[in-house]
Amino acid sequence: MVAFRGDEPVDVVRSESGELSGLDAFVQKHGFRRGIVASVRNLTESEEKALASLQFPILRFSPATPVPITNRYRTPETLGSDRLAAVIGASSLKPGKDLLIIDAGTCITYEVIDARGNYWGGNIAPGMQMRLRALHEFTARLPLVDAEGVVPGMGYDTETAIRSGVLRGMKYEIEGYIKSMRSKFPHLLVFLTGGDHINFDTNIKNIIFSDKYIVPRGLNKILDYNEDQIQ
Repeated sequence: MVAFRGDEPVDVVRSESGELSGLDAFVQKHGFRRGIVASVRNLTESEEKALASLQFPILRFSPATPVPITNRYRTPETLGSDRLAAVIGASSLKPGKDLLIIDAGTCITYEVIDARGNYWGGNIAPGMQMRLRALHEFTARLPLVDAEGVVPGMGYDTETAIRSGVLRGMKYEIEGYIKSMRSKFPHLLVFLTGGDHINFDTNIKNIIFSDKYIVPRGLNKILDYNEDQIQ
């Protein structure tokens, strides 16, 4: 849950339980005038009850919700709300620019929007924890390795071989996407968000904007865009 004042985030509450714990206190603290809800899963009965009790209008983001960009995804009904919100959030920060938005979380998603506001879609790949768990769960003897630790150029034991293989593989993958997209969009800007930390070479770092609020920023823009619909 993120609170905005205008275009800027001013407070955030994360619920470990996933049941909107802390919602009442958060609402009382900020006195919201309106809100937006987006989820990539079905809400539980208790979550629906908590939202229904709110005393201000709520926009439920869906594939049918109008957005301030041109969505050229061929199956918009299957497009995750987080992916579209990330694109809109980045575009609000750098309007009129060709953008690549990389969200490194449970999955790594790569989204492209051009300078004219056309969202063309993107790719989805396994995230860090998914890769580490897959190596353990789909093999007979490989251990489950923690992402924290030494990451040598080439692993010198099984633990470092797995960790380096996953983390450096992600790094090279992301750098490859950036290089590929910049060949098509020479003035491409890159946004990186999500919870996974990745160490890039200096020349890559210099072209990346890091913002952990990209998705909430996008939802806030969608809410503003639909203000007349929720009065």
